[in-house]
Amino acid sequence: MRLLVTGGMGFIGSNFIRYVLEKHPDWEVVNLDKLGYGSNLANLKDIESDERYTFIKGDINDFELVKGLIKKVDAVVNWAAESHVDRSISNPHSFIESNTLGVYTLLEAVRKENPEVRLVHVSTDEVYGDILKGSFTEEDRLMPSSPYSATKAASDVLVLGWTRTYNLNASITRCTNNYGPYQFPEKLIPKTIIRASMGLKIPIYGTGQNVRDWLYVEDHVRAIEGVLLKGEPREVYNISAGEEKTNIEVVRTILRIMDRDESLMEFVEDRPGHDLRYSLDSWKITRDLKWRPRHSFEEGIEKTVKWYLENEWWWRPLVDEKVLHPTPWKLVW
Repeated sequence: MRLLVTGGMGFIGSNFIRYVLEKHPDWEVVNLDKLGYGSNLANLKDIESDERYTFIKGDINDFELVKGLIKKVDAVVNWAAESHVDRSISNPHSFIESNTLGVYTLLEAVRKENPEVRLVHVSTDEVYGDILKGSFTEEDRLMPSSPYSATKAASDVLVLGWTRTYNLNASITRCTNNYGPYQFPEKLIPKTIIRASMGLKIPIYGTGQNVRDWLYVEDHVRAIEGVLLKGEPREVYNISAGEEKTNIEVVRTILRIMDRDESLMEFVEDRPGHDLRYSLDSWKITRDLKWRPRHSFEEGIEKTVKWYLENEWWWRPLVDEKVLHPTPWKLVW
């Protein structure tokens, strides 16, 4: 297998590449990443000398570059995306460029250069919007609540349309919130760990009762591996762990593990359009691809806290105003 991974210098993409090279010694990986704000060369510093791995700095919107790469690979996993909701509120244009136009460029490159290539498009549970009771299945309507989720929903529809019209071999995955090593510091879990380690207040939006289903990143990349190898064209696969926690529960768990006082918690103004609860039904991927998460939230979060505390060299250069500001969506990038 010769695999093209887009956005592989980001949090989940880099975990996926590391997993693939360890699990499949006969695979080769080409990593295309423009090195935007969520990318970090340090994420894959330990494997850059691996002969099976090639890094190319480039944009998914560069049609000629992408077309040239597509003709040389057997499969593509598309992680490339702008992914932070707060940033999308302040600057939606860059999200349209990467998340929607970038996927259009990728699909056109596949269609014109190598329509037989296997494509897995990685999306998000946020395309469904929020749900107060029950869980979304793959058949539910899309009702995004933010510029970020709207651009991801648009890309999903493009993949489905191109797959039907041009008979592409593409599948879509929609996953709940990930956490684990190498996650960008402005996200809730790393931000909480970092600020607590520095003795700073932990900002919590609104009342802290927003609910997310948390999945350890290694379990997610195993799910993507399964979809890549056994998924069906034009099918959507939800990926979830059934570990629903309120934001305040997540913060309290981290403070307990770190032996820090809950007085560090600080409630701040909620962000616009903040979804109340996400919940996915992942029975389809469990039934069809035999995937299940291996990490409980308690186990995964303990491993994550330990990693951040032992790897300050990684996150210290990334700590900036977005990490330290209590309401980052108000900042204009």
